[in-house]
Amino acid sequence: MTTRIAIPEPTSRDTAYNQRSLPQYIAAIQSAGAVATVIPLHERQDRVARLLANVQGILLPGSGYDLDPQAYGESRIPACNEPDPDRSAVDELLLQDGFNLRKPILAICYGVQALNVWRNGSLIQDLKQDGKSVVNHAPGREVQDAHPVRIALDSRLSSLTHEAGDLVHVNSSHHQALRIPGDNLRVTAVCPLDGVIEGVELDSSEHFVVGVQWHPERTYTTSSFSRAIFSAFTGAASNWLLQARGGVFTSA
Repeated sequence: MTTRIAIPEPTSRDTAYNQRSLPQYIAAIQSAGAVATVIPLHERQDRVARLLANVQGILLPGSGYDLDPQAYGESRIPACNEPDPDRSAVDELLLQDGFNLRKPILAICYGVQALNVWRNGSLIQDLKQDGKSVVNHAPGREVQDAHPVRIALDSRLSSLTHEAGDLVHVNSSHHQALRIPGDNLRVTAVCPLDGVIEGVELDSSEHFVVGVQWHPERTYTTSSFSRAIFSAFTGAASNWLLQARGGVFTSA
């Protein structure tokens, strides 16, 4: 049985960004024992639905764009990047599918922001303008240890590292972050230097939904923690496939 993970193209407007970033996600998924199904951002909804019928997990990747602040009730400030409506529309379809059928979800950087807003949370439009300037959260793609995060005890993330409750170091490539967590999303990772939310999880033992603000796909080959995140995600997707074939899952 092949476990398939849906991953949308990161952007609809920046081919260079897609070519640079998408292969890292695909490689991490494959190394963790699953196969990536790339979802084009210009497909019709019925075509996307057919693709989703054959996947067992959802990965929401990063992006060079920002979510439209109107989605969380704010006006856009100049420091907020332009939105990518095509990416937002596909993310909505993927999130609906994931939550309706309880498919495992891993959301990374822009992806965790999309998850949070979809769950009725809000974002900090720009960390510097919001006064969160103690830490440089965008030091560059090549910096692997940008800052520490503190992992909450009794979380999915804490089960993946032997340093639960202490500090782990992560990379960082974002200028926005979660402000108010969305419905039923539990904060499970925080940067202790400035309080920026770095990870959330759905408060459910039955549905794997994990979002991180950093980029584990970039450190997959060097970080056991990054590998554990992808392994847990694809493992949950494989388990979902077994249960789905046994008739366990139905639409919520």
